[in-house]
Amino acid sequence: MSHFVSLKYFSSKEISEMLDLAAQMKKNPRISKNLLEGKSIGLLFEKASLRTKTAFYIGAQQLGAKVIYYSPQEVKLGQREEVADVARTLSVYLDAVVVRTFSHSNILKFSEISSIPVINALSDLLHPSQALADVLTIQELKGSLKKLKVAYIGDGNNVCNSLIYAFSILGGNLHLAIPKGYQPYQSILDEVGSYHRVSGAKINLADSVSQAAKDADVLYTDVWTSMGKEQEKGERKKAFKNFRIDDKILKVAKADAIVMHCLPAHRGEEITSSVIDGENSVVFQQAENRLHTAKAILAYNLRRKKNE
Repeated sequence: MSHFVSLKYFSSKEISEMLDLAAQMKKNPRISKNLLEGKSIGLLFEKASLRTKTAFYIGAQQLGAKVIYYSPQEVKLGQREEVADVARTLSVYLDAVVVRTFSHSNILKFSEISSIPVINALSDLLHPSQALADVLTIQELKGSLKKLKVAYIGDGNNVCNSLIYAFSILGGNLHLAIPKGYQPYQSILDEVGSYHRVSGAKINLADSVSQAAKDADVLYTDVWTSMGKEQEKGERKKAFKNFRIDDKILKVAKADAIVMHCLPAHRGEEITSSVIDGENSVVFQQAENRLHTAKAILAYNLRRKKNE
């Protein structure tokens, strides 16, 4: 497939190739120039975005492509117009479309119909482009995932799901500290078990935040309440009150542990200002890498489409 819907559709070799391409583009921006000259990329976003929109918009431009952005009110997938009709229409205008939507089913329907590459820029189930940037950041600062202990603390959301796929395919030790009732889908945990036999990965559900964070090389968190779940905010604040990264938890990890957050951050909830602004934080290097991995995703998958 030429779509970038989920990391589970890519081999370890293919994911590594995208990561290597992103690293090369970061090191030498000149290799990106005109790589997608003459191409037209659409950004179809149902959900608000800062980093993802900027990364794919500027990234496509730096690759030499022309870009058109569709705001949340313009298309309204499945409401104003059927998903299949939008996919067929954009397929005759564009060379690739980056879709950010509430429902993962919209991504699946879109990619089934589309004859051009579909890039998942976030759904309620997955956020694969974020996970790719996360892995790039960890590799830059800490080396191979297989030698590290990475602790994810917070909600078993779309970011968490994509990190599970990334670590399971590439190999790595991911420890999850997540309140009961908010853990990742069991179907995903069951599915990745087959990957572990090949990659040697270990995905562990920790009993407590301190257990997950103990001697960790990486601490990672995300907001307690994602977009689209605002009505659960009060309930979630109660459930997650002890699932934050603060100075106490930071001291449990290794002294040189890095702290990651995909942003936006709700300071004082999932992470304290002292930690996110502290010397262990690499949050904005992580944000920068969204640009380089977005460029790599576009270039890699459009090239795959060309070669099919």
